[in-house]
Amino acid sequence: MPNRTFIAARIEERFNRTVERIARRAGWQEHIISYVGYGNHKRIRVLGRLGLQPQPVEGLVGQEVERLLARRGWRNFVTVACVSRPVKISLEGREYEVVTDNQGYIDTQIPDHSLSPGWHSVQISTEQAEPTGADVLVVAKDVTFGIVSDIDDTVISTYLPRPLIAAWNSLVLTENARQPVAGMSELYRRILEEHPGAPIMYVSTGAWNTLPFLRRFLHRNRFPAGPLLLTDWGPTNTGWFRSGIEHKRNALRQLARDFPKISWLLIGDDGQHDPMIYGEFAAYAPKRVSGIAIRLLNPVEQVLAHGLPGERLDTARAEDMPAAAPRIEGTDGYTLMDHIHEVTGSA
Repeated sequence: MPNRTFIAARIEERFNRTVERIARRAGWQEHIISYVGYGNHKRIRVLGRLGLQPQPVEGLVGQEVERLLARRGWRNFVTVACVSRPVKISLEGREYEVVTDNQGYIDTQIPDHSLSPGWHSVQISTEQAEPTGADVLVVAKDVTFGIVSDIDDTVISTYLPRPLIAAWNSLVLTENARQPVAGMSELYRRILEEHPGAPIMYVSTGAWNTLPFLRRFLHRNRFPAGPLLLTDWGPTNTGWFRSGIEHKRNALRQLARDFPKISWLLIGDDGQHDPMIYGEFAAYAPKRVSGIAIRLLNPVEQVLAHGLPGERLDTARAEDMPAAAPRIEGTDGYTLMDHIHEVTGSA
């Protein structure tokens, strides 16, 4: 049988194209949303999205309204995607043309750069959209250690039932109401101070639309800056909904391919599937994992996350796996800090 895109993805693409045509007729303009990419000494990964937005509201009152709406979670999800549209990426005097996917996303590798290690900005543009800078972290080729961190319940306290976290925090609650997990930013800063040049990658099942909020949250609470690898909640080429577990698995494997010399410290929580995913990856690529650190949710958080206290199947499965990497546990960043040398090799 011929390979065909799953019906849900085809329906979504037709819907996106229809909405895009209507929005263009209404005078909406192309708008580039830049995400945070990364790179090694050979190539960089550029991430973003091309969408449409209405004409900005004029005047002082309009500017205040726009700023208010931009900080309300529901605004992050009002995006009209530009499907299969050409986009130009400018880097070091050269231009590369790529095409957005059926949801307007840009995810491409740019080879043969000469960027030095550290933060850089590449320009993304179209014939209609103003050039927009996209941040990219270039990691030095001699770096051998890095951090991969989950977000929800690892760096951000949710205290909400799992089915409502996305809806409430993304669509209703103002971002200032979200609180950091105690001690985690201090833990991350201490680890990176002991490993100069090491990257931190935030890998989450959260939607790309929440990235502006997450960047502000991490900055406000003094978490180290790093690329954020999020996902899209819509249909895929194989199913009605994207799998958060598969997204994390794929992100870890791509990091292992992009940085073959780096051994990662994997930090997550026991609220969902982090112990299982991290354990699988450690067994799959033991040289790519220096250790695993798991933040233990308290009884209230466990009930909210799973509906009942006690051991979960994914945690039991993770503990049944061969110990491919050292593992520590703690209720917050401060308790993890007492044992962090066991998984980083630091004193």
